[in-house]
Amino acid sequence: MSEYVGHAKMVDMQSKGVGCRIKKCACELLSLGSDLMDDAYSWDLMGRDIRLKSMFLYCDLSQLISNVPKDQKKALTEVGNKLFSSIEELDHAVKIHSIPLTRDRYNEAGVILQELLVLMP
Repeated sequence: MSEYVGHAKMVDMQSKGVGCRIKKCACELLSLGSDLMDDAYSWDLMGRDIRLKSMFLYCDLSQLISNVPKDQKKALTEVGNKLFSSIEELDHAVKIHSIPLTRDRYNEAGVILQELLVLMP
């Protein structure tokens, strides 16, 4: 019995850590919009930041989804899929150095990130 209680506490602590990292990555991604400048270094830095933060988000969101109750999995999975599709489009806009497209995709990803944060347990 004590093993189960210890395991449950560890899973709960991991879930809290995953939730905190997701929120931190979301905030960092939301703050990237202010970094947009039209020079090669800025485009490269923004692209790397987007890819790095989205990788952390992917890993943590996957872990979160596997640990939430069954009734929450579908909504989180749908928003997660929508988010990563949007991030791919944002990454493409950054790669082609299009300020208008990057701003549009960034705004779209921001809305989806907000949806995700609302759904999180």
